[in-house]
Amino acid sequence: MNAPPPTSAPRWLYLHGFASGPASAKGVWLDAHWAKQGIPLQRLNLRVPSLEHLGLHAMLDTVRDALGGPQDRAVLIGSSLGGLVAARTAEQDARVGALVLLAPAFHFVEQLQRRMGPTAWADWKRTGFLETDDHAEKRRARVHHGIVEEAQAMDAKRGVWPDVRVPTLIVHGRKDDTCDVRYSREWAQGKRHVRLVEVDDGHELTASLERIAQEADAFLTPWRGGADPRQVFTAD
Repeated sequence: MNAPPPTSAPRWLYLHGFASGPASAKGVWLDAHWAKQGIPLQRLNLRVPSLEHLGLHAMLDTVRDALGGPQDRAVLIGSSLGGLVAARTAEQDARVGALVLLAPAFHFVEQLQRRMGPTAWADWKRTGFLETDDHAEKRRARVHHGIVEEAQAMDAKRGVWPDVRVPTLIVHGRKDDTCDVRYSREWAQGKRHVRLVEVDDGHELTASLERIAQEADAFLTPWRGGADPRQVFTAD
């Protein structure tokens, strides 16, 4: 069977964060913003196979399936854990041509462990489940420890820093107490293909939506006509 022809324009995919969903505030807001410009934003559901048994590899498979055929191209916009998943996808799939990462969860395991503290961290491993807020369904839920084990195995195999070579915009709040901005600073340092924008905001970035849209609109200009930004930007 012949490979399908490339699409006239890339797919724009939104990847939500941990314990969130496709109807997250940022995803919905950006969807409406780009819809006014005639750009469809597909908001993926990364609660796979379920929130309780959340799986990092299942998330990656979901994103890869949404990228389309071999000749298709995509822009990934990822928030928090969705940002890490976007970066991990980009390091291995050439169909991803550009990233917009919103407070990406680099060093995911380390940052979770720091926030939880040693007692809660040990309890999660011992019991197998973490009690957390389900931001999508507005209720308490639990998440299996397997996602930590997957993340640790992936870090050991690929390295803790995603090896991304495509143009990347990061917007990160200096007041973020969930995903420390210093990890975005460290990852971006010395990379000519990465632009880091720091804002006076927390992890949710709800006060910075207009700034996110402004920065992303400018950064993703090469994609609007269906061009491949790798023809415009070069990586280190």
